[in-house]
Amino acid sequence: MKKTILIIIHIFILYIFNLIGIWLKELLNLSVPGSVIGLLLLFILLMTNILKVEWIEAGAQFLVSNLVFFFIPATVGIINYFDLFKGKGALLILIVLISTILVMTSSGLVSQYLAKDKAGVKK
Repeated sequence: MKKTILIIIHIFILYIFNLIGIWLKELLNLSVPGSVIGLLLLFILLMTNILKVEWIEAGAQFLVSNLVFFFIPATVGIINYFDLFKGKGALLILIVLISTILVMTSSGLVSQYLAKDKAGVKK
């Protein structure tokens, strides 16, 4: 029970950053989404150690471990655009597959480079 309450508090803290980002977007009339602004603010506070990782770790881990469930509504929403897939569906699927492979490859290479750099391994 205590762990569940802790996770809820951590998710609430993350949600506060989302709300602050949305508020800043509206206040400054920015074209960047509020959620991105909130994430940047969270990143800056984590990097400067103003916000400790322990204050959001359990909630963030819970959200990441259940991330697949957040994509279900978007996937089901594709049904509304069936006409778009009827004519060019194969091409769209090919584009999605190629872009997914490119993102996975580039993310993997960057993370390996950063892990080596963090471990102090020189090329």
